[in-house]
Amino acid sequence: MNWISNYVRPKINSLFSRREVPENLWTKCDECGTMLFHRELTDALHVCPNCQHHMYITPQARFASLFDGGLYVDIPVPEPLADPLHFRDQKRYSDRIRDARRESGNHDAMQIAEGDIGRLKTIVAVQDFKFMSGSMGMFVGNAILAAAERAIERRAPLVLFSAAGGARMQEGILSLMQMPRTTVAVEMLKEAGLPYIVVLTHATTGGVTASYAMLGDVHLAEPNALICFAGPRVIEQTIRESLPEGFQRSEYLLEHGMIDRVVQRKDMREEIGTLIRLLMKEAPMIHGDLPTPEKSKPALAPPPPPSKDAAASETGS
Repeated sequence: MNWISNYVRPKINSLFSRREVPENLWTKCDECGTMLFHRELTDALHVCPNCQHHMYITPQARFASLFDGGLYVDIPVPEPLADPLHFRDQKRYSDRIRDARRESGNHDAMQIAEGDIGRLKTIVAVQDFKFMSGSMGMFVGNAILAAAERAIERRAPLVLFSAAGGARMQEGILSLMQMPRTTVAVEMLKEAGLPYIVVLTHATTGGVTASYAMLGDVHLAEPNALICFAGPRVIEQTIRESLPEGFQRSEYLLEHGMIDRVVQRKDMREEIGTLIRLLMKEAPMIHGDLPTPEKSKPALAPPPPPSKDAAASETGS
């Protein structure tokens, strides 16, 4: 997009051009139906300013909002065997992977990066729900292991943002094996004495909830995120009863002691920065991107004036 489409509202833009307004300039909030201008939505970290509904955000935008100055380095992930079961339903698994990469712009459902949060080296893993519903396959298992190994190598905390529909059915038992693999990765962090913080985002379900998403030292969640193993519709159909309002949402889990805090996206960086410094036994995060002040040494007191007797003796001598 050029600067006009980036910063000028479409109604004003129509004065400069007779061409039709691109459809991607406006986004409709799924919760309240408000039409949001794309630039305002980006500045708000994809949170509706009208109802505070937290929308989908890309891993790259998540990294940029967390790391100091938006600076980070991608961590490579070992590539697993492609289509190990030669799975095919309505289309081949290899074709689904290709389409998902084209639509999401990412290689797979987990991205890892390294950077500073509050001037403290941190490893961050973000699950991309847009990539096949963030499903957990062999690549996700490799990514979490790579993140844990890099955290141990750097003596840095690991922060993971979960968002998944569960295990990836196209990889069968191999996807389910990622549950114990990722559990081993978390144990590696615990043995190294490094913090592991999980941020549960909408939606975190299935085998992901049953493994690494619920093994953190601290569990945060974004507002109104669906967090469960089996979804509410499945439970209602099974027990044939209506569920409480807000069942399996972040606030419900917080009230029942399943998570530690519900945090707005705009406050997430400060919350994580405070937690990792506390768990790493570092000094508190300084606002304004200033270095931690050193303890100032007390100024030396001036010597006392000589007494009259001492002054007289010095004069007599």
